[in-house]
Amino acid sequence: MGSGFSALLVKEFLQLLRNKQLLVILVITPVVQLCAYGFALSPEVKHLRLGVIDYAASPVSRDLIAALTRNQVFDLEDSGGNETELSLKVRDGKLDAGLVIGPEFTRTLKQGKRAKVQILLDAVDANTAGITTGYMIQIFNNFTSEHAQTQVGVDFVDLDSTFLYNPGLVASWFFVPGVIGMVLNIAGILVSSSTLLREKETGTLEQLLMTPVSSAEILIAKIIPLLVVLFINIGVSLSISMGIFHLPFRGDPLALFLISLLYIFVVMSIGISLATISSNQRQAMLISFFITMPVITLSGALAPLESMPEFFRNLSLLNPLRYYIVCLKGVLLKGVGLDILWPEVLVLFVFAAVLLSLSASRFRKQMA
Repeated sequence: MGSGFSALLVKEFLQLLRNKQLLVILVITPVVQLCAYGFALSPEVKHLRLGVIDYAASPVSRDLIAALTRNQVFDLEDSGGNETELSLKVRDGKLDAGLVIGPEFTRTLKQGKRAKVQILLDAVDANTAGITTGYMIQIFNNFTSEHAQTQVGVDFVDLDSTFLYNPGLVASWFFVPGVIGMVLNIAGILVSSSTLLREKETGTLEQLLMTPVSSAEILIAKIIPLLVVLFINIGVSLSISMGIFHLPFRGDPLALFLISLLYIFVVMSIGISLATISSNQRQAMLISFFITMPVITLSGALAPLESMPEFFRNLSLLNPLRYYIVCLKGVLLKGVGLDILWPEVLVLFVFAAVLLSLSASRFRKQMA
C-alpha cells in the first residue's frame, strides 16, 4: 500500500465530511432516538384514573384509598356513586380502573383474614391492565400485612431483597444500552451502503478501477473512515446516555472498544452486501428496513427475550445484535470484562469474520 492508497484514504475521509446527510445520521440520529426511547419507553405507568365505591366508609378503607393514590400511580376520579355507574365509566374509557370496597372490609381485616375487594379494569390496553393489576396486588399485600392481626401459630417470612446493578430500578437503564446498539445498527448499515452506492450512482467507482490500487485497497480505504465515524457515533450515544440518563460505566473502556469494533465490522459487512445488490440509495434504504426491523425486534433491545415465544427466542440466536447488547449491558451496568463475556464476543467474532468475508467477496466480484 503506497501513495496511491494514502491518497485514496484521504479522498474517502473528505468525501464523508462533505456528505451532510451522513453526518446528520451519525450525530443527530443518536441524540433523537436515545432521548425519545429513553424517556418514552418505560414499563412504569402513572396517573391512572381510578374510581372508588367505598361501602365500608371507615378509617381503614380510607387508608387503603390513600395508599393507592400516595405515589401518583392512581389519580382519584368521580366514580358515579354506585357500581353500575362505575362499570359504565370504565367501559366508556372515562376511568382506567374501578375499586369496590365491601361493607365487611374493616371487620374482616380485624379478624386477621384477607379482605376481598372488587376491581374493574379497562383491558383494551392489555399491557397497561396487567401493570395496573400488579400495582394493585402489591399495594393490597403491603396494606393487609400492616393492618391485619397476626394469627397465633402462623409464621410470616420476612424478605430482605437486594437489587444488584440497578438498585433504583431505573427503567431507562434497561432500554438505553439496547437503543445504543439499535442506533449503531441502523447508522452502520445506512452509512456503509450509501457510501458505496454514491460512488456507483456518480460513476466514480469505475474511475477508481483505473487508479493504481487493487480492489482490496479500495475496500479498506472505504472501511477505515467508516470505522472512525461509527466510533464517533458510539461516543455520542454514550455521552448522551451518561449525561442525560446517568447510565453508569462500570467496566473496562478497552473491552467496550474491542466489542464495538467487532459489531461495527458486522453492520458494515451487511451494508456493503446491501450496496452490491442495490442499484441506488433509495432501494438500499427500503431493503435495509426489512433487515433492521427483525434484527432490532429479536435482539432484546426494546423487549425482554424471555417474554417471546420459544421459536423467536431460538431464532434470536442467529441475531448478532443480541450478543452485542448483552456485552453492552455487561460492561456498562455490571462492570464485567472479556473473561465473562467471551462466549458472546466469540460469537460476534464469527459473525464479523463470516459476513466481512462474504461482503468483500461480493465487492471484488462487482469491481471485476
